[in-house]
Amino acid sequence: MASDASKINMFSFFKLPSVWWTGVRLRYIDEKKAIVTVRHRWINQNPFKSLFWAVQGMAAELTTGAMVMNQIRKSGRNISMLVANNNANFSKKATGKITFTCEEGHLIVDAIKKTIETGEGQTVWMKSVGVNEDGIVVSTFNFEWTLKVKG
Repeated sequence: MASDASKINMFSFFKLPSVWWTGVRLRYIDEKKAIVTVRHRWINQNPFKSLFWAVQGMAAELTTGAMVMNQIRKSGRNISMLVANNNANFSKKATGKITFTCEEGHLIVDAIKKTIETGEGQTVWMKSVGVNEDGIVVSTFNFEWTLKVKG
């Protein structure tokens, strides 16, 4: 699995082509935070000429999932990851460049540690907030990740 923004973006080209072709790009990642951007364009718009909700969801999920992937890689263990639940709130029409940020990477470390120690699956909820170029929140997504040591 990838470890930095450019590698994760290359990973998305081959493994998540809808992410790539709709313009979703990871811009920054560390252990605590990930930032993803997507620009409203013809290919990713809805009939109301704003960013399609599913594209916003892909961008938001990538902020959380990329950090989960990196922490799994750092653990050196074979751990499965899957979104079990999610919810979203849309508060403003998404046009222009939208930036999604998740600052909850610290939650992953504990969940991975517990699944390794106990062998039991763990869940962690992570939030990603999307803002437009004016800094106004356009959507907020929450993802419940499940983690479990394989085998």
